[in-house]
Amino acid sequence: MALILHLETATPVCSVALSRNGKVLGFRESSDDKSHATRLTLFVQEILAENHIATADLDAISLSMGPGSYTGLRIGASVAKGLAYGAGKPLIGISTLQALANGFALTHTDEIAALGTKNPVLFCPMLDARRMEVYTALYNSEIKEVRPAEAMILEPDSLDHLADHQVFCFGTGSNKASEIISRSNTHFYPGITISATFQSQPAEALFSRGEFLDTAYFEPHYLKEFIASIPKNKIFGLPG
Repeated sequence: MALILHLETATPVCSVALSRNGKVLGFRESSDDKSHATRLTLFVQEILAENHIATADLDAISLSMGPGSYTGLRIGASVAKGLAYGAGKPLIGISTLQALANGFALTHTDEIAALGTKNPVLFCPMLDARRMEVYTALYNSEIKEVRPAEAMILEPDSLDHLADHQVFCFGTGSNKASEIISRSNTHFYPGITISATFQSQPAEALFSRGEFLDTAYFEPHYLKEFIASIPKNKIFGLPG
């Protein structure tokens, strides 16, 4: 039962949304390159004014916390912290990959239902991490994390361990994945891009449980720095 402002800056898309009780009231988005610094605060001002809402009226600020672009995440975190501090509101963190999986599940119900009759469904969001690497994770049909976020170097056998599932791969990294991985149980949707609107339901759930970030000490989930020493031959599969 909350009025939440959502910020998404983890990818080239700069996106802001406003939701009440998990339902989107409006949003602003731009896919122009490096638009976060110039448009993020403008989008916030526009969407609040459009809905006749002041920051003091908000119940929380929701932030896409990565993985993704280092610069984009830094800008998003800075603006989100400033808004939260200024208005005295809690900060909610949403995994960028989980938000992307949630958005895909909401917008592709027919395909998921049809293929889900064959095998259990797994969602595999992929964000481009340059060269042949992607940021990715695995989620089940309830958008529960099955495999935590990691940077994966794409190889033909990267998803072989998921042969007993219907695997949906989507996001900015799924295009190059489709050129390398070819399996009848794996389906690619490279046109799916991230949006702040995808955070509305996860953020509402976290707000209802009182699960907030420590605004003072929060740092985005850059991921790449954390796993820089992981061997390139690491195989991506389900946990044992």
